[in-house]
Amino acid sequence: MRNPLPERAFERPFDVIVIGAGINGTGIARDASLRGLKVLLVDKHDIGAGTTSRSTRLIHGGLRYLEHRELPLVRESLREREVLLHIAPHLVHPLSFLLPVYEEHRRGTKMIRMGMMAYDALSLDKSMSRHRMLNRGEALQREPGLRRDGLRGAAAYYDAQAEYPERLSLENALDARRLGAVVLPYMRVAELQRGPAGRVTGVALHDELHGRDHVAHGTVIVNAAGPWVDRVLGGIEPPDQRMIGGTKGSHLVVAAFPGAPREAVYAEAVEDGRPYFVVPWNGLYLIGTTDSRFDGDLDRVEATDDEIAYLISETNKLFPEAGLRAADVLYTYAGVRPLPVAPDGDEAAITRSHVIHDHAPGVEGLLSIVGGKITTYRQLAEEVVDAVVKKVAVKAGKCRTHQVPLPGGTVYRFDDFRERFHATSGLERATGERLLRIYGTRAAEVLDYADGHPDLREPFDAPTGAIGAEVVFSLRTELAETLADVLQRRTMVGFGAEVGLGAVDAAAELAVRHLGWSEERAAREAAGFRAQVGVLRPRYAAQA
Repeated sequence: MRNPLPERAFERPFDVIVIGAGINGTGIARDASLRGLKVLLVDKHDIGAGTTSRSTRLIHGGLRYLEHRELPLVRESLREREVLLHIAPHLVHPLSFLLPVYEEHRRGTKMIRMGMMAYDALSLDKSMSRHRMLNRGEALQREPGLRRDGLRGAAAYYDAQAEYPERLSLENALDARRLGAVVLPYMRVAELQRGPAGRVTGVALHDELHGRDHVAHGTVIVNAAGPWVDRVLGGIEPPDQRMIGGTKGSHLVVAAFPGAPREAVYAEAVEDGRPYFVVPWNGLYLIGTTDSRFDGDLDRVEATDDEIAYLISETNKLFPEAGLRAADVLYTYAGVRPLPVAPDGDEAAITRSHVIHDHAPGVEGLLSIVGGKITTYRQLAEEVVDAVVKKVAVKAGKCRTHQVPLPGGTVYRFDDFRERFHATSGLERATGERLLRIYGTRAAEVLDYADGHPDLREPFDAPTGAIGAEVVFSLRTELAETLADVLQRRTMVGFGAEVGLGAVDAAAELAVRHLGWSEERAAREAAGFRAQVGVLRPRYAAQA
């Protein structure tokens, strides 16, 4: 755990204070730091712990946005997909998709073909193959588990997957810190500070780890708190000008099932025509998502029984041999999309484009971010920092985030590094691949922590194969403050089939042996983790 900050920790003002360390906030902090600005990044929880950690984990152009004629958003998304494949090849990789077309679908084969042609046309600079239209026989040969009744054909195409967007957010934060930013998770904004003429001059902060209060001053405050944007504003705008009208998305995680696809399947629900995905992910299958209005507790968002039943039912209709039951669900997760307030109606029609709201002239020095998605976080950050630069009396450089790889990326072919790492690490190939998939080129740094400590090269979690060195690496170098941070957003053990419940005691013991934790702290941290994973409704917890 970090030491308490001194009373005068924030004596010097920052050029920009970013509130919220999700993918948007960390992207903004990195971009601003690369341009030479003095940056403070704070979050009331861990990095990437909110909406970023509750997505469908795809980097995609948004095929369905074509239906709502959001062509600029599709083009932007496809362009940013290519950027992420370049700057984060360890975290973002191509993924093949199949879009089956059935007789009852609102979108027939002709419409799907036209959409695919537009998708290809809008991705002029893509590195992946163009789409192919398949007839019924070809579709079934490719995915024999699909429902045969009423199948007309399918479209085969490529998008991309970010298996661990939590780490995408983390690497942005780590790079911002490397460039001089002050990055403080578990530092809650209690209030926006106002100066003459209503200008926002800083933030009152509460250190959630040590119970201390601080005030930090900044020229520009960026409210990138996602679904919590209105809460951060704290009445700074009239009550009838609420900015966020979030919708809830829930997901299921299951093991491989009879007829399970070998690639991602993008389908249309029989019940209501809503699009959803069945995606191979993390050695398991991710099924989602739902899309419904949400006005509940933002700090505890759970999948409901009805949502679980809906996703199971639709998956069983699409893959008749699956036979999935509620008891087969390993765990669930749900999050709230920070979408703009919109009239009642079709939730899917609410724009996924982001909005950068400047509160001036009524309130100077404050920007709030509404919407956005993981795929376009970098472009959003560039636009936000462009706006910040216009407000600060500092000469800043140009945006370079589309060129500079994230910490685990590389300026040369990632496959070259992969083979060198396997040749020199002394690890079994499966263990090495796991480290590369999570840490990229920093996998070698993880292993450095095992020098002289053979036990740190051994797995502490059998189902995922995570090794002990990862626990030490997370707590010493990756801004992790709690065992939950380590398991859920660093080592990613918390998203395995057992959600980390079978590994928590071993991880705590590693912290005792190698980091000097007391037995009391280890027990407290393990209990805290077990309490946190309850929101995932894990099957393993009932069996343990």
